[in-house]
Order: sequence, then structure tokens, then C-alpha cells
Amino acid sequence: MPIAAWRVYTTFAPMSHLPAPTPLQLIRDPMIATQGVELWLKRDDLTHPDIQGNKWRKLRYNLVEARQEGHDTLLTFGGVYSNHIAATAAAGRLFGFKTIGIIRGEPTDTPTDTLLTAARHGMRILWMDRAQYRLKDDPDSIESLRVQLGRHYHIPEGGTNILALPGVIEMLAEIKEDYDYICTASGTGGTLAGIVAGLYGKRKAIGFSALKGKDTLTPTITQLVSDYTGQTFTNWHITSDYHCGGYARVAPELIDFIKKFKLDHLVQLEPVYTGKMLMGLYDMIGKGYFPRGTRIIAVHTGGLQGLCGYREWF
Repeated sequence: MPIAAWRVYTTFAPMSHLPAPTPLQLIRDPMIATQGVELWLKRDDLTHPDIQGNKWRKLRYNLVEARQEGHDTLLTFGGVYSNHIAATAAAGRLFGFKTIGIIRGEPTDTPTDTLLTAARHGMRILWMDRAQYRLKDDPDSIESLRVQLGRHYHIPEGGTNILALPGVIEMLAEIKEDYDYICTASGTGGTLAGIVAGLYGKRKAIGFSALKGKDTLTPTITQLVSDYTGQTFTNWHITSDYHCGGYARVAPELIDFIKKFKLDHLVQLEPVYTGKMLMGLYDMIGKGYFPRGTRIIAVHTGGLQGLCGYREWF
């Protein structure tokens, strides 16, 4: 369904809680200069201490829809270190919603900092075994949760649905510098889908997948963009060359890159998404993938609360 058939959202009163636009930071690096390109970092990690980056972008219009439908409870899904779980809990508290988090796996004796923080924000934590979790998006599973837990607004894992796209498109509108490429990390695909929809065939986009194995993101993104715009575009692709072994896996070179990037540019990255994306982007720049004169925007999608799971390295 093209976006023209969707309700148009123009205001959300609690937006005053959050700063906009987030700044662009020029990354000054001798290697990048030698290759004759410019790299700018869109600092969406600075949106809010608890609702950072793409999590806020993807949640915003879901919150609007939940309020317009008269819901008082948000239900969503994630793992024990999920940025989305933490952000949804914080957003619920900030904007007056009760929240329920369905967590993948079995309860542990020692909850993670992410889950403790979500609970402090008032989130009700429930567990779902991995076999059931794989079926969480099936209509029968969704209906079963409504029967068990009462009326609620359902937000998919990672916040990725069609209502995630307009918030990401607003991020693009904040960028006043001209550019040739825009790059982002990709987990569930919502951020890249919003970028592709917002570019509308102009410029180019690259998604850096955090996942290992069969590419399930490309068809998901293609469908979301088609549903939103009524069109398909070919000015984007996903690279799976920099996942460092798979989701939430790390490699020594990734840790070294993140530490050096912070030392050089005073910007903290994390190893699940933004660290891999920027390490991959540096590698592509160094190998001459981008023609001289190319201007690149890399989106820092936040997620820094996830560092609590990597204390031994950071």
C-alpha cells in the first residue's frame, strides 16, 4: 500500500523531550583523506540517553499510532541485551505507556543490566523459549499473547514495521550537507528501509549486516519500501562481509578499531552494530571502493547501552 493511503502524522506533543536535529561530525582521518573522500558521522547517538538513535526514529510513529488507537500498553520483543527493549521501556515511561517485554530464552539467576534498566523504567519482563520465540510473528502467537496479556499495542522485534520508516525519513531530512552515499548498520532492516524510502532512488545506500548466514534482510527491506512508497529501488545493497562471526560476536580487530576510533574522534561505538559498520566502511574506503571526491554519511544508530554486555573489552 503506497504511503498516500496511510494516515499522515504531523505532530507528537512529547517530541519536546528530545533534541532535533542531531549533528553531523566530519571524521578527519589521514587514511580517508589519502583516498580523496569525505566521511561524515550522523550523531544519532545523541538523541537521548535512554532512547538513542534509530530506536527513537523507529518508535516515534508507533507511539503516535498507539496513542491514537487508545492503547495504554506497549508489547515488544528482544534479547537480554536488546537496545530495543531498553528504549521501549524508557519511551513507555517518558510518554505514559505501560510496557511488556517478551525476552528470548530462559530466565537467568542474574539479570543483565539491560533488563534491570528496563524493569526500573517499569517494564514487565516475561520470557519465551527459543522455539516459541521463532514463531512470535505468527498470527496465532500474536492472538495468544492478546488473550493472555490483554489489550496492547504490538511492536515487532527491533521496532521494524512500516511505521518505523517515516521516523527514519525525518533523519534524512535533517542532513543539509550534500552526499553521495549513506551507510547504516542493519539488524532487522527498518533503518535501511527508511533510508531507501527517503532517498527515493537518489544517491546510494549501503547496509552493513550484523547477521551471518542467509540474507533475509533484502526481501524484508524491499517489501517494506514497496509497501511504503509503492515502488522498488535499486540504489542500495547490503554487505555481509563485516559481521565478525555473526550477531553479537566480536573479533580482536573490531575491539581495537572501536577503541582507536574513540581515541581519535571522541566518539564511542559499540560492537554489535556501529563498530562493525564503521570498521567495514574504513576497509572499503582503504581498498578504493569509493571514487575520489565521494562524500559519505555514516549513521551512528546509538545502542550504547549494549556495552554493558562487553565489560571485559571496554
